[in-house]
Amino acid sequence: MSGAWHNWTGDQECHPARAIAPRNRDELVAAVADAAARGEKASVLGSGHSFTGTALTDGVAIDVGALSGVIDADRSSGLVEVGAGTVIADLNRALDRLGLAMENLGDIDRQTIAGAISTGTHGTGAGLPNISGQIEAVEVVTAAGEVRRLDRSVPDLQRAARVGLGALGAISAVTLRCVPAFTLRRVDAPRPRQAVLDEFEPLALAHEHFELFTFPYSDLALVLERDRTNQPPRSRGRLATRLNVLLLENMALGALAATGKQLPVAIPALSRLAGRLAMGSRRVEPSHRIFASERRVRFTEMEYAVPREHGPEAVRRTVEWIRSNRYPVFFPIEVRVGAADDALLSPAHERDTAYVAVHQYRGMEWRPYFEAVEEIMSDYGGRPHWGKRHFQTAATLAPLYPEWDRFQAARDELDPGRVFTNEYAERVLGP
Repeated sequence: MSGAWHNWTGDQECHPARAIAPRNRDELVAAVADAAARGEKASVLGSGHSFTGTALTDGVAIDVGALSGVIDADRSSGLVEVGAGTVIADLNRALDRLGLAMENLGDIDRQTIAGAISTGTHGTGAGLPNISGQIEAVEVVTAAGEVRRLDRSVPDLQRAARVGLGALGAISAVTLRCVPAFTLRRVDAPRPRQAVLDEFEPLALAHEHFELFTFPYSDLALVLERDRTNQPPRSRGRLATRLNVLLLENMALGALAATGKQLPVAIPALSRLAGRLAMGSRRVEPSHRIFASERRVRFTEMEYAVPREHGPEAVRRTVEWIRSNRYPVFFPIEVRVGAADDALLSPAHERDTAYVAVHQYRGMEWRPYFEAVEEIMSDYGGRPHWGKRHFQTAATLAPLYPEWDRFQAARDELDPGRVFTNEYAERVLGP
């Protein structure tokens, strides 16, 4: 990498003084130790799928893409150690060859595994934790040039490192708790939004993986239900599935969003049209193919984690705000669920969670919308996704996390000189 670095959507940019791409762990150790000795700040770059400045630096940018692939695997226990720079799509293929799979994943598979866990990235499932909740151990290169394996023998450090925002050191490897490979049946169906929100809790509990998308000016919601099955994999065919993803989920969405950007007054009508275009479908495929979706239309995003019982009301209030203010937003609201976990800074820390995500098409005004949504979510003690836009500071975040001080203690132990910090980390974690 040389010159400027951009995130996926193109709205976060930095100009590192130096860029380093270590080829192995020893070179990563040397790079970190050298940056610390020079008094430089360092950030580890992932795949750029964060919408915040979590990876930005004007110091040393470290690309760990070469630290990828399976390092060790035990099929009997399901424990698999992989390099930090392993892209989730590649991880899925490698695990499949071993007859294994991740129990739960998000709908984008382009992130590195280290970046995904560091920001609290998640999938959906009332009984399933986020990706970091499936981590047994994290191997971190500290600013002192030490390699630390953070596992259950050091519980506070392990729980800190599982969602560490890149502020504890450079992750070099992670050990995953995997399960035997499995098949999912996915059913997508449009339904009246009010009825779905009224039945939100029973629906969330009835399916292993449940989520919904709803366009603000439509009265419909596209409900996605995914459950394990012993049926053999089948779908409309890989070509048909591919065409549906390209034509309906990307090209049509992109065309409608671009039209709304040029003609905001048409957005309510376009939103209703998009709601009607949301098609029902059924697929039975290996889990990683069901989890992942292709995202070609660029956007920016905010997501909040609220106690699950408040999810439906938070969605209703968000839709009401959009409509009452006739705010020009075309992209859908997405709602997912997750189980409580014990990572110190997990948005689902110690509470079953509903995740409410709002999006805005790239290049369109988003701040008033996101500020209003954040105010709504704050009424329920909402915690922001660490890799998505929000306006919180360390002062406002600390009361939301019962073990905030334990994370700060871990940060003091692993990076007392604050080598791994930047403007975003200082804003949300403190100096």
